[in-house]
Amino acid sequence: MQVTETLNDGLKRGYAITVTAGELDAKVNEKLEEAQPTIEMKGFRKGKVPMALLKKQFGQRLMGEAMQESIDGAMSKHFEDSGDRPAMQPKVEMTNEDWKEGDDVEVALSYEALPDVPELDFSDIEIERMVVKADDTSLDEALANLAETAQNFEARKKGSKAKDGDQVVIDFVGKKDGEPFEGGTAEDYPLVLGSNSFIPGFEEQLIGLKTGEEKAVELSFPEDYQAADLAGQAVVFDVTVKEVKAPKAAEINDELAKQFGAEDLVSLKAQISERLEAEYQGAARAVSKRKLLDVLDEKVSFELPPSLVDAEAGQIAHQLWHEENPEVEGHDHPEIEATDEHKELAERRVKLGLFLADVGQKAKVEVSDAEMTQAVMNQARQYPGQERQFFEFVQNNPQMQQQLRAPLFEDKVVDHIFEGAKVTEKEVSKEDLQKAVEEMEAEDEA
Repeated sequence: MQVTETLNDGLKRGYAITVTAGELDAKVNEKLEEAQPTIEMKGFRKGKVPMALLKKQFGQRLMGEAMQESIDGAMSKHFEDSGDRPAMQPKVEMTNEDWKEGDDVEVALSYEALPDVPELDFSDIEIERMVVKADDTSLDEALANLAETAQNFEARKKGSKAKDGDQVVIDFVGKKDGEPFEGGTAEDYPLVLGSNSFIPGFEEQLIGLKTGEEKAVELSFPEDYQAADLAGQAVVFDVTVKEVKAPKAAEINDELAKQFGAEDLVSLKAQISERLEAEYQGAARAVSKRKLLDVLDEKVSFELPPSLVDAEAGQIAHQLWHEENPEVEGHDHPEIEATDEHKELAERRVKLGLFLADVGQKAKVEVSDAEMTQAVMNQARQYPGQERQFFEFVQNNPQMQQQLRAPLFEDKVVDHIFEGAKVTEKEVSKEDLQKAVEEMEAEDEA
């Protein structure tokens, strides 16, 4: 077997691989010898079929396997000996297309090699990390929001008209063509106006009614309503308003705390304070991570594989096009050309991705099974009632596993770099942190 270099230009590599006819024949014979003891053929005892007959019967089929294994073996040995790592799937082409049995096999191998990534002294990196404490104002706002979600309703003055956001206690009978239909009747039903819990048009027609008033609510069920016999049908609901109640926020006391699983108000405040500071810490880390990536982008420079940059630029352009055209759900659309801005962003992403991957590999950073399980659980919560199916989907989908593993790995590598960098903490206000987050998000959208 011969491997001859044909191209060495930057990261581009080309090689001519020749597998001799003798090597192929030897591999075919080796396969036949392995299989001979198990082969049965009419007129011969098991394992006693002559090699010549086996070769005539199975040789042609085994020749294809021998070719593939020989070429794969040559490629593996080449990458092992050269230390090259292909940026993308190598291109392999058979160059003697008129090949016939007895000829050598000639193959052209081409790829872009991943570059050597320079090492960086992390102690030269200085990063400022924002620290925000949960102050009394933020705590009071959070408590007020909780009280709002735990709101009660109290009766309005006699003669008050129902407003959007009020709760009305009603009796109703739904009729189609003058006859009550199944599931359209209820008594003492508490309905919050504006909650959109009834079909469109129902709640709006109750605004302005008073206790004791009646109204025939006329409307049509949606065309896609789940009950086929009512879908798109015009109906009338005879409604009687029995009570009009105004929303009232719950009092901030121990009883409110118990509604949210705390022993008392002091415990609830402690929980809220801890949650707020965890949120601030997460936002501050995102800002610090962006600053770190900006520093790395400036400090690190090496040649990038054009194929990776072009693929990333195309993906960025495609994603942004769909964000600008949300009505197009599939991929039946004109070809999308990557712009210079897309390529510039792609170069940053590819460079930082390769650098972080190299740092992680050298530092032996790994994502544990427990961390992956937690990530899958977090993602599964987005599909209530279908968690099991999501777990099975991830388990049988290596690409999805990689999508979940990649950000975990990146964050662990970033933490490793933070450990070696000079990180100083600066206490700031919630508003300062929010401004920094908004500036970061604005850069992402630009």
